[in-house]
Amino acid sequence: MVPKSVLKEISPCVWEIPDSYRNDMRVPARVYASERMLGQIVRDRSLEQLVNVATLPGIVNHALAMPDVHEGYGFPVGGVAAFDYDEGIISPGGIGYDINCGVRLLRSSLVKDEVRTRMAEIGKAIRIDVPSGVGKGGMLSLKGKQIDAVLEGGAKRMLELGYALEADIDHIESGGRLDAADAASVSDHAKARGHDQLGTMGAGNHFVEVEYVSAIYDETEAERMGLFRNQVCVMIHTGSRGLGHQVATDYIRLMNGSLGKFGFALPDRELACAPFRSPEGQSYWKAMSAAANFAWANRQLITWEIREAWKRVFGSDENLELLYDVAHNIAKIETHTVGGVRKKLVVHRKGATRAFPGQPVLIPGSMGTGSYVLCGREAAMQKSFGSSCHGAGRTMSRTRARKETNAETLLCQLSAQGIIVEAGSKAGLTEEAPAAYKDVDEVVAVIDDCGIAKKVARLKPLAVIKG
Repeated sequence: MVPKSVLKEISPCVWEIPDSYRNDMRVPARVYASERMLGQIVRDRSLEQLVNVATLPGIVNHALAMPDVHEGYGFPVGGVAAFDYDEGIISPGGIGYDINCGVRLLRSSLVKDEVRTRMAEIGKAIRIDVPSGVGKGGMLSLKGKQIDAVLEGGAKRMLELGYALEADIDHIESGGRLDAADAASVSDHAKARGHDQLGTMGAGNHFVEVEYVSAIYDETEAERMGLFRNQVCVMIHTGSRGLGHQVATDYIRLMNGSLGKFGFALPDRELACAPFRSPEGQSYWKAMSAAANFAWANRQLITWEIREAWKRVFGSDENLELLYDVAHNIAKIETHTVGGVRKKLVVHRKGATRAFPGQPVLIPGSMGTGSYVLCGREAAMQKSFGSSCHGAGRTMSRTRARKETNAETLLCQLSAQGIIVEAGSKAGLTEEAPAAYKDVDEVVAVIDDCGIAKKVARLKPLAVIKG
């Protein structure tokens, strides 16, 4: 593990591991964190993993860690790295197994006091309408060209099928579709795993939450986003399910088998990668894009399901408008300034959210604590390739959380806060206990203080629906 003494303070909440730390580093590794959080971060292998990322071919500027960083597969979760389009690589470990895991926020016209007494009812309705749990299937079963149309069409395919509004597409990152997607690059096994999983939440840290706006920090931005105090909103957090996991598995295996061909000497085989412009790199890029499209289609169908439940409980006149949908496990081709020159890059964000100037940035907290809406700032383009944190970030493994958390006690604590819980299993509930995560308020404060994204609103939960 990287000792804390190695990190040099560049400015408040900005720390750097110089490229002289290890002779195979191509760029420095930079960490955004408070000094107190840095003490948490050095307890796992996340900084060692960040240093490893800094050794990869074609990396530019810095390997970056957001304040919610923790140990992951190959790349740390909360990691950002950009690679030269022509000379750099693409790595499945830099995107993650849950391709395009992301967050979507829906806003209503209702206020907290209007819905408080009906939280149990809406929680149960959403639990019934949005299937959850490991391997759980949904309302659609797609085969052959049907699933290919989703893989290549994304959220726009859901619009064609009647599960989206025209306005929805305008409020999704990339319009809910990556053009590079090619269904032929996705294995039959991956398609089989995902054929009935559209409109399902899954398990782990995925959730649907009914929340209310508890605080406004920037009145102008909040008004622009259609947010106001005590407004009831719904947050969705899920990704590409088993299909995305299988895409990652397939291509990690392929790239590990091709390392000799590329002449790569990697410090960790979990960093399996290929030159972006190589046949292997392009095949993964097309498959990853297809899995990302599947995830956007998934969150869109879940939105349709929630809207149906919402209307049953609150009346047909009540609708939920999409504020924004943003990915936090994805690679994107973007143009950024490097050394004063505009360059085409392949930006990997793993547990990191795009934060372009003026763009809503959605940051879920740990269960029962609260979430944030931020707004990307211009400085993010220079500091972090337009990237922010993605959540609170784990400090405790799921195994340890299960051992140290009593489900009944946790439920009582949440109930005392006025939070309704609909959960598929007690084990799944204890894995996501607030004690297993960092303080989301402190994480967001670092992002705000560093000028990456500014706080717009804070939301607190009223009902939590989990797998």
